[in-house]
Amino acid sequence: MVDSLGWRKLFAVVAPSTNTSVQPEFDDMRPRGVTNHFSRVWIPDDPVESDDDFNKLMENIRRELDSAVERVLTCHPDYLVMGMSSETFWGGLKTSLEMKKRMEEISGLRVAMGSDACQAALRCYGDIKRIAVITPYWPVGDKNVLQFFTDCGFEIVRLKGLKCKSPVQIAHVTEDELTDAIHEVDGDDVEAIVQVGTNLAMARLAGQAEKILKKPVLAINTATYWYALRDNGIDDVIDGFGSLLTDFRELPKNFAATPASAG
Repeated sequence: MVDSLGWRKLFAVVAPSTNTSVQPEFDDMRPRGVTNHFSRVWIPDDPVESDDDFNKLMENIRRELDSAVERVLTCHPDYLVMGMSSETFWGGLKTSLEMKKRMEEISGLRVAMGSDACQAALRCYGDIKRIAVITPYWPVGDKNVLQFFTDCGFEIVRLKGLKCKSPVQIAHVTEDELTDAIHEVDGDDVEAIVQVGTNLAMARLAGQAEKILKKPVLAINTATYWYALRDNGIDDVIDGFGSLLTDFRELPKNFAATPASAG
């Protein structure tokens, strides 16, 4: 017997309680027979006005993360998807690998994380090295994102941190503001643009920007959900979110040899 709605796969998705973007964006990309089951990491919507405040936000997430994973396991999911990004980049590649291993040990499942997904997605487009990044973070968060991509062999040419004023306020960044950020970080010296921060609703906009700029524009929610589907052998084409979900039916063959997949 299999689940009547999730007869292909049941995805357990863990996201902060303040996040209002990742759930609707994941559901928009969900193919028939796959279901998403959310568990919330309880955090307060405290103001964020400095690096110290951002570090406190990260501490709040870490305090509740394991419990949120354990709660969602009671629906007997097939796979775990981390619907958060800052923690998956924190500390660079080595710490990211350690986090993935810990999530696998807690859940007993394979795990998709935004850090792995962004690296795998970039490798789909050939020998990309020079990227630009958009984040909702404060400088301390941006520093960790820069460290992760540098550890993976990429050069961040430009990075735009939006310094959002609270966890909930991340979802209030408008499409116009995101469009301005894309143009601000773009240039002839940039081979691809990556957006991190799962509460920034940029999945559809990234697909549109990709057509205009004629280069990969990767939203982390798109990359993470693509990774989860392909890691489970689900190769459906999903229109409206860019070439990642239409042109790339499997994880890159060379990704298995990269450090970020060693977890």
